[in-house]
Amino acid sequence: MKRVYNFNAGPSAMPLEVLKEVQDEFLDFNGTGMSIVEISHRSAAYQAMQDDTVAMLKKLLAVPDDYHIVFIQGGGSMQFTMHAANFLKTRGGYLNTGVWSNKAMEAASFFGETYEVASSKADGFSYIPKADTFAVKEGTDYVYMTSNNTIHGTEWKTFPSFDVPLFCDMSSDFLSRPVDVKQFDFIYAGVQKNVGPAGVVVAIIKDDLLKNVCRDLPVMMQYKTYVDHDSTYNTPPVFNIYFVNKVSHWLDRNGGLAAMAKCNQEKAAIVYDAIDSSDGFYRGHAAVDSRSLMNVTFNLPTPDLEAQFIAAAAEQDLIGIKGHRSIGGCRASIYNAVTEEGCRALADFMKDFHKKH
Repeated sequence: MKRVYNFNAGPSAMPLEVLKEVQDEFLDFNGTGMSIVEISHRSAAYQAMQDDTVAMLKKLLAVPDDYHIVFIQGGGSMQFTMHAANFLKTRGGYLNTGVWSNKAMEAASFFGETYEVASSKADGFSYIPKADTFAVKEGTDYVYMTSNNTIHGTEWKTFPSFDVPLFCDMSSDFLSRPVDVKQFDFIYAGVQKNVGPAGVVVAIIKDDLLKNVCRDLPVMMQYKTYVDHDSTYNTPPVFNIYFVNKVSHWLDRNGGLAAMAKCNQEKAAIVYDAIDSSDGFYRGHAAVDSRSLMNVTFNLPTPDLEAQFIAAAAEQDLIGIKGHRSIGGCRASIYNAVTEEGCRALADFMKDFHKKH
């Protein structure tokens, strides 16, 4: 069986141990004699698995009792609209640090005024804004942020606080490090970066926030529907939730989020060292104090060299290195399941390619 070093930005690498576990029990889930993709979402076997998934997420993130965890389809793009549909009454403030926060702000404007509390857009989203640049307007319903920016390779190291509810898209660094959930009123994450196959969003919602829904909405657009019906108003994405369950247990077995954060810091240091020691041959996109532990973005001296680099990397089974189509360059996504071995293989290749060119 051939396994490459997978640096894709999402869908992305999953833990090999989990993939094998899913493979082993794919034809018979938990003694039911049926695959997980065959069982009823109304069955006791499914409900037990979903309950266990919620319990594991609560354990890993130390989620307080006054928050609900639900599973929603439609991906992050649905959440760009849905958060505003439920909570944007007057104006929403956005910490605009990348393409996805910008898209969320644009989508939300359908329901009311949106504005930038702070932004790094003018500088190519190359840094995370400092708190002394924040400007929250009177009458703001919430502040929205994206914790990690996959395209530009920046990440919030600490989280801000405001006198209004704080919403966060954590799609690309969810379960990669400990987070104080109490700092947020609403967290969501598309799972296809760190936690599972594309097709489900994990949403963590503070109970009090549900009292602030500002308009009547179709039933499937209401967060309250997912809370009241325990994510099973309609057929949930059963396989995706099952996979989140497996990854959650894998994280728990391997020391939880504190251990994962330490591992991710060590992996990222290997790749960033290859950039920093290249005498400018590799140029990181992100400011040093804003560098993402999940997505390492960089350029080479010319687009032609970048194309050669990407092609040569693929020949060495280093896959998914091409940068996002909107900015080009190169990107190595080193999510939880990417191994230290993979990061060392990439760094060694980068150093060898530098010597040759």
